[in-house]
Amino acid sequence: MIYYAVLCALLTTPLILKIYLKLRTKWCRSPKCLIGKTTIITGANTGIGFETALNFAKRGARVILACRDPKKAETARQKIISESENQNIFVKIVDFASFESIRGFAKSVHETENRLDILVNNAAVACEGTQKTHDGFYLGMQVNYLSLFLLTNLLLDLMSKSGPGRIVNVSSIMAKTALFFNPDNLRSYYGDVDMYSRTKLCIILFTQQLARKLQNTQITTYSLHPGAVKTEIFRHLTGFNLLVSAIIKFFFAKTPGEGAQTNIYCSVERNIEKFSGQHFEECRKVATYPNARDASVGERLWRVSEELVKLKEEEKFQFGA
Repeated sequence: MIYYAVLCALLTTPLILKIYLKLRTKWCRSPKCLIGKTTIITGANTGIGFETALNFAKRGARVILACRDPKKAETARQKIISESENQNIFVKIVDFASFESIRGFAKSVHETENRLDILVNNAAVACEGTQKTHDGFYLGMQVNYLSLFLLTNLLLDLMSKSGPGRIVNVSSIMAKTALFFNPDNLRSYYGDVDMYSRTKLCIILFTQQLARKLQNTQITTYSLHPGAVKTEIFRHLTGFNLLVSAIIKFFFAKTPGEGAQTNIYCSVERNIEKFSGQHFEECRKVATYPNARDASVGERLWRVSEELVKLKEEEKFQFGA
């Protein structure tokens, strides 16, 4: 009898937990129309980036898919056009592993767009090991954070000319595990999990500091944890780690459509401007993680980031000007 009871518990517990997670998942119910608005979503060819772009397209927005792979990006574009019946969908190629590419992308946006209303910084990688970029940084740090920092700064001027705008930065609850964080150690590597956690903490600290700097503007910014989502971000895992990832995805992860809801909420929900700089989960504001509460760390991170990406004086947005 004990054997059958244990077996029953093992079989039913994941099912019960999956039902609980489905019931807990919140959906953005905002009916906001985005006709006349221009949006950019990085990493938009798959996962929650694709679902975010599709939602914006259905709301009538001009949608720019910022992607690295031209073929995958074009496939995503055609699918979004087909499902949304919105022809105003465009691809711009950008490689987040290259600061030169980021600058080229930003230049192209300034040349072709007369406004930018929503920027969703969604592109990310995980488990890239000690692989480095041509700029000399670990791939995870540059793609997940440093390029996000650079791109956002380069697009602030255009956003400021467009009226009220929003910058949405996709982080992760993994940021909580980045203990003893030091902004001066962004060139260090202590393992894949630590790298991912630190980059996601950087995003939260950056969002807070950006909100402070944007106080006298019409631009607001938010960070968020989308939840565990069935995406391709852990596609480079192998062996036992791949098996664990597959089990988690099957039993506990959200669909990309579910995972995109907080992205969408922070982008379109009315009357959340007062929460600029705050962190969100399940379409609601949550308490700041304990390791992200020191404003001086965010200030130091900003200064270090400017130095590492070599942000030029002419590229810097004139905050408060």
